[in-house]
Amino acid sequence: MGSKDLKLLDVFSYESLVHAVAGAMGSVTAMTVFFPLDTARLRLQVDDKRKTKSSPAILSEIIKEEGLLAPYRGWFPVICSLCCSNFVYFYCFHSLKATWLQGQRSTPGRDLIIGIAAGVVNVLVTTPLWVVNTRLKLQGAKFRNEDIQPTHYKGITDAFVQIMQQEGVGALWNGTFPSLLLVLNPAVQFMIYEGLKRQLMRGVHRELSSVEVFLIGAIAKAIATTITYPLQTVQSVLRVRPAKYIWKWGVLGLFKGLEAKLLQTVLTAALMFLLYEKIANTTFRVMGVKRTMASH
Repeated sequence: MGSKDLKLLDVFSYESLVHAVAGAMGSVTAMTVFFPLDTARLRLQVDDKRKTKSSPAILSEIIKEEGLLAPYRGWFPVICSLCCSNFVYFYCFHSLKATWLQGQRSTPGRDLIIGIAAGVVNVLVTTPLWVVNTRLKLQGAKFRNEDIQPTHYKGITDAFVQIMQQEGVGALWNGTFPSLLLVLNPAVQFMIYEGLKRQLMRGVHRELSSVEVFLIGAIAKAIATTITYPLQTVQSVLRVRPAKYIWKWGVLGLFKGLEAKLLQTVLTAALMFLLYEKIANTTFRVMGVKRTMASH
């Protein structure tokens, strides 16, 4: 069997598929648990006339003004997008890693490059889903800013059709440029996570404990989110409003909602990594598949 055949086997391997399914399942479960915090973060980013700053206070306002289930508005399209997005990312990350490393131990630099490559593929494939789910999540919201136009979509398919008809196909890729820059977020997150994981497993081939996985997942996401948050604000706004509104806010305005984002994203990522590791390890153990060195 030639080297090209071996590389194809790495790309289309059972191991990469397990990582992708485990990552998708972990992220969907974690996001469902902490979804209201993401709702608070999005309102703070997009609605610049809102005076409330803390996550509990803004969630209280949303429930009072829009109903008890309002914090879970747009849950289904977000979960669909997240499931597809994390499946693509985890699959690309682990298949590219297996292809490049060929069983050798990775390094932070390699993890970063692989993470960026996987992120670019993910952004180009799934951005339309994220544009639609952002619109659906904000539909029916009571905004303080009158410049934000209300939308009336019947669901995911109707949102796709209306956006293409009224704004053009290109509108489905609104915010792609900041999204491409934001591939640094998961790339840095995975680089730190994989690096800390290697340090904890140095010299000992073992599964990390739940506490260890949760903590290193939280640390990795906290650092990655703080570094890239201004780009995330620009990305969220561009999916809903014209770019001209961004420049009115100034530098500090780009960090609006950071507290809500950190609270939501750190807890979600930590739980996601915990579930991902448990699902992947259990699957490999049950199926009798030995994980390659590059996976650690």
